[in-house]
Amino acid sequence: MRNYRCGIVQLVKVLLVACLAGNVYAAGSSRQALTTTVLRVCADPSNLPFSNDKLEGFENKVIALIADRLGLEVQYTWFPQTVGFVRNTLRMRDCDLISGITTTSELVQNTNPYYHSAYVMVYRKDSGITATSMSKMELKDKKLGVIAGTPPANLIAQQGLLKNIKPYQLVADTRHHIPAREAISDVASGLTDVAFVWGPLAAFHAREFDAELVLVPMVNENTRTRLTFRVSMAVRYNETDWKHKINEELTELGPKINDILRSYGVPLLDEKGQPLDL
Repeated sequence: MRNYRCGIVQLVKVLLVACLAGNVYAAGSSRQALTTTVLRVCADPSNLPFSNDKLEGFENKVIALIADRLGLEVQYTWFPQTVGFVRNTLRMRDCDLISGITTTSELVQNTNPYYHSAYVMVYRKDSGITATSMSKMELKDKKLGVIAGTPPANLIAQQGLLKNIKPYQLVADTRHHIPAREAISDVASGLTDVAFVWGPLAAFHAREFDAELVLVPMVNENTRTRLTFRVSMAVRYNETDWKHKINEELTELGPKINDILRSYGVPLLDEKGQPLDL
């Protein structure tokens, strides 16, 4: 019995030490990002207009602004922003900041959003289409392009328009295949009549084609399907001081960030979810 009690006492001591060590680690980790000599960032190496390893994306430009204000050099950890992105980057402590993620993500602690955008309808200006909503009857006989698994795909199903669609893959290796670009290309060539694409992607790829394309933010839909999203940066959950620091920088840099976003044609929305004038 005595040996048993001694064993229990030792176990309790071990657990107490582990708990204290965990608390010390958590407290220390909240300062880690603030004391580093570089700004360590997680981003996708091939995901324009957001980011790439040539630093050509608008997220790269925004990160450069923040790094300049903090007086730090940027060090990237590159990983495709798909399944496992957070787990294999931020949670592995390979970096301290995600450059862009929707504020609905529960895997991270989000900063304040630095832009608000929407899915858009894309069609040729010379197509005769004037729709500002998917519910308009003029789309009922049109060929519709949509990326599988995105919110507009749900709305198409609700509107009973599935027979009209050409689907594109949701998950793809963007080094070789870009579904959003393919959807825009098909509209430009006349293969489809309308595409439904996340606004920043649509605006970026629409510039690559000679056809004059119309982009209509999907803010007029009578539906519970969410089509507008705020985008923030993100840190680990226990690094609140670091989050506040990034929030300060995002606030100070707000006008410059908006200038960058506008230069990429990002469809921006105001706080009420209505399009801002570019």
